[in-house]
Amino acid sequence: MKTSSSDNQENQNPGLGQQDCPYCEGLGYVVLDVPPVHPLFGRAQPCFCRAQEREVERLNKLLELSQLGALKNCTFESFLPKGHGLTDVKQLNLSMAYESASDYAKSPNGWLIFKGGYGCGKTHLAAAIANYRINLGHPVLFINTPDLLDHLRAAYSPSAETGYDARFDQVRNAPLLILDDLGTQSNTDWAQEKLYQIFNYRYNARLPTVVTTNEELEDIDIRVRSRMADSDLAQIVHIAAPDFRLAGGDQGQSDLSSLNLHLDQTFATFDFREGELPRAEARNLQNAYETAFEFALEPANWLMLYSIGFGNGKTHLAASIANYVANKGRPVLFIVVPDLLDHLRATFNPASNARLDKRFNEIKTSPLLILDDLGTESATGWVKEKLYQLFNYRYNARLPTVITTTHPLDQLDPKLASRVGDPNRCTIFSLEVPSYRGGTRKKNGRR
Repeated sequence: MKTSSSDNQENQNPGLGQQDCPYCEGLGYVVLDVPPVHPLFGRAQPCFCRAQEREVERLNKLLELSQLGALKNCTFESFLPKGHGLTDVKQLNLSMAYESASDYAKSPNGWLIFKGGYGCGKTHLAAAIANYRINLGHPVLFINTPDLLDHLRAAYSPSAETGYDARFDQVRNAPLLILDDLGTQSNTDWAQEKLYQIFNYRYNARLPTVVTTNEELEDIDIRVRSRMADSDLAQIVHIAAPDFRLAGGDQGQSDLSSLNLHLDQTFATFDFREGELPRAEARNLQNAYETAFEFALEPANWLMLYSIGFGNGKTHLAASIANYVANKGRPVLFIVVPDLLDHLRATFNPASNARLDKRFNEIKTSPLLILDDLGTESATGWVKEKLYQLFNYRYNARLPTVITTTHPLDQLDPKLASRVGDPNRCTIFSLEVPSYRGGTRKKNGRR
């Protein structure tokens, strides 16, 4: 029986086949040359060449399971970070998604989730990460979610080359798992159970994972969603670009948004009315500014800006948040509530090119929604129903939302107030300053 020192084994040619191995001479095991007091003295150990072959076999199985053949040309070099004819805001958004993917490919840590519509570039960026890692010699499992479930089902067959347990272990222990099109699978109880097991295992093991989806988090199984929404582990990247494959499509900002009318309302142009307001009111206005700015830095949960009367800075601060976020390339929808409802009503016109469900879904799922002048709408039964649907959806999906209103909480529709009034979800800031119309105010507080 061939003997070998552990140092010699580690220095052998990594490309050496088992049959050519000078240490085990094809036996596949060795007895280490160690002192009698060593715990491994006299015991046969697997040779390094066999361990290497097992690793190569494992990596080959991952590649066979992966679906990168058709996506081998999806690289960072072939991606267009500025898209086709996008607005400046959407170009910036797509470039930021590209940079996030590129940074992750260099050092895969945690989870990276690409969220956006069909054809926006999610799969290309995910495949670019996979191709980049593979070219560096690192193992990756890239697979479409429905196909993954099909592979697991097929492993139950008696004629399957790989049994179910081995196949499932390959997936959940993949050094880097990239799941494409999460949400397109048939959500049977079995499918949900398997996906939860995979996500939960990788979540607990903190294994690098990339996910692409066009689903809202609210529509994903809550057990999986809770793992994906953990900000300590996962980074969610919203891609606002339209379908790359639709030539001549609308590449501009949504016609629902009226932010273009408020481009001059930024944090830099906000008027603190110095020398005009009494100290308490000036401090209140400063606090309102700081609250809005902090929200803009990292939009999360809800913010309601409330004041008695108009013209005291609510809309300016809301527009400042929208412009700040948009200038960072992130999607935002700024809309006056009565205009929102008019857009929805317009879909009832037989000549309309837009469907109600599509319009309403665009509003409900906006990554950041800013509703200006809540309470100025005509409160019909239909309006109350639509606003409740909107508020309830965003509340459950935990989507960042800014609201401006002149109505105190107890004057809002009770169903809306139940969502806005949750202190764990919404910050209500009351602006206690008079209307500003360009005049001056004396120090005694009178015009």
